[in-house]
Amino acid sequence: MAPPKKIKRAEEEPVVVEPVEEKKNEEVSKEIEEVPRLHADWKPITSLGRRVKDGEITSIDQIFDSGLPILEPQIVDTLVSHLEDDLLLVGQAKGKFGGGQRRIFRQTQKKTKEGNKIKFTTVAVVGNRDGYVGIGIGKSGETVPSRDKARRSARLGLIRVRRGSGTWESASREPTSIPFAVMGRCGSVRITLMPAPKGKGLCVEKECAKILALAGIKDIWSKTQGQTKTKLNLIYALMDALKKLSEVKIQPGDIPKLGILEGSLRNRAMGE
Repeated sequence: MAPPKKIKRAEEEPVVVEPVEEKKNEEVSKEIEEVPRLHADWKPITSLGRRVKDGEITSIDQIFDSGLPILEPQIVDTLVSHLEDDLLLVGQAKGKFGGGQRRIFRQTQKKTKEGNKIKFTTVAVVGNRDGYVGIGIGKSGETVPSRDKARRSARLGLIRVRRGSGTWESASREPTSIPFAVMGRCGSVRITLMPAPKGKGLCVEKECAKILALAGIKDIWSKTQGQTKTKLNLIYALMDALKKLSEVKIQPGDIPKLGILEGSLRNRAMGE
């Protein structure tokens, strides 16, 4: 038998893969990650916004003292300097036996005749690390809109935090903690915040520590009760406790003893 003929295979031409422009991808990611800020073409639609843009109101404390509601996020961007924001880990990725990794989106589904309708929930926190903090919740069928809604809502929910040094363990009167113990609640969750000495740090749950750090609180003790795995209720309980700090009436003689400070330390230093 004749030996089989060798069939020459056509040499495959090398496929040239064009390099992906990393700069374009970085620009796109930056556009998604950037928080909407105040622009020159901002046209206020409320009387408070017009007064802020005209320069009649120059401090966020004037709004809190008057009790006027903030209905435009650009007002906060204009009056509060050094503003930072962060997203809290309120969701959980799928994993065996419920051991999925924490993530910023909380995903829920609704069963309908057309199929499953997915909705994403995001919780954002905003603050200047000097006496002002706010949280907001955003819900949408997509991740990016829910994140943007949460950031806008956090600006509208900004509050002023009362700080001080009410612990007997330290003689320092720097407002690194809170002036007295306070308890907040939401659902079955109870959280108690207690003054801590300078240098102790934030002895509290991680997501709550993010909120307290953006509020300008550096040292604190805490105690929790109830179903604290429900992160939303725990966050709401913490904000309830921070609001109650400003509701307690204080004698004028106790203000220097506890080192109580309302609002920003920078503004008070500039006033002096």
